[in-house]
Amino acid sequence: MKIGAIDLGTQPVFLAPMEDVTDIGFRQLCKRFGASVVYTEFVSAEALVRDVKSTVQKLNISDSERPVGIQIYGRDTDAMVEAAKIVEQAGPDLIDLNFGCPVKKVAGKGAGAGMLQNIPKMLDITRQVVNAVKLPVTVKTRLGWNSEQLIITTLAEQLQDCGIKALTIHGRTRSQMYTGQADWTLIGEVKSNPRITIPIIGNGDITSAAEARQAFEQYGVDAVMVGRATFGRPWIFSEIRNELDGMPDPAFTFSQKLDILLELLRINVERIDEPRGIIHTRRHLAATPIFKGIANFRPTRIAMLRATTLPELTDILEQTRTMLGGQ
Repeated sequence: MKIGAIDLGTQPVFLAPMEDVTDIGFRQLCKRFGASVVYTEFVSAEALVRDVKSTVQKLNISDSERPVGIQIYGRDTDAMVEAAKIVEQAGPDLIDLNFGCPVKKVAGKGAGAGMLQNIPKMLDITRQVVNAVKLPVTVKTRLGWNSEQLIITTLAEQLQDCGIKALTIHGRTRSQMYTGQADWTLIGEVKSNPRITIPIIGNGDITSAAEARQAFEQYGVDAVMVGRATFGRPWIFSEIRNELDGMPDPAFTFSQKLDILLELLRINVERIDEPRGIIHTRRHLAATPIFKGIANFRPTRIAMLRATTLPELTDILEQTRTMLGGQ
């Protein structure tokens, strides 16, 4: 599979762009474990144009995570074009346009998935951004605004005609947010459309290696994108990659997985500072599957999520390792 001139091999697996999750430290870990492409947190075009410091910092990327994409969102054509030009100077491998974020503060203002209610504006933004930059431009969107407006099969052709190099489809409508089950049948219809020549990347409910394989085999997508299942589990890319390549399951031990989470914690503390680095890591500690099934773990979980210093949190995690016999 190729996006422009970027050769991603067979059946690539992408890390989805996620706010407050896909910072540089987490992206580097996911890349190490086999992610084919990683994306930054999504970037507000208007904030980028206004040179808001916290937004500009999201453009920081490293060679160790390539190929890496920077995703932007907005509702104003001029701001999106200007933001794309700024992003291009940051040196990513591709620029992704977010027409899929369903949260109210984004979609409710007409950006992200809100663009599904204004297709002419979506297409105008896409066309103008493609023409304004030399990097490959891709799009991420959803099936439609709601179950009565499932427009993705037509929309995919329209976006392709704007010059994008790949399309990621989340198998839900905006109205569904992240509830219910992702519908991959329409993703498969887009992929099987003979008019579609760009790669189609499927997204939604890929939580295991078996589900990733099924997505490729049943729906024929060119790549799959993994989102929420990566929380506290960057090694999922190794599991998926080995399954797709016919290799043995890497079968990380509890201790190995804990070491990875401790490394992520240290990375975040060093990159930000101790209090905010710990807070930033809590999402992963709360979501990681490695603590599931541990008897009487609730008091430890509460203490873990309330810890405010690196030594305190590290000690709690190490005590858990010891409790399980260092397995």
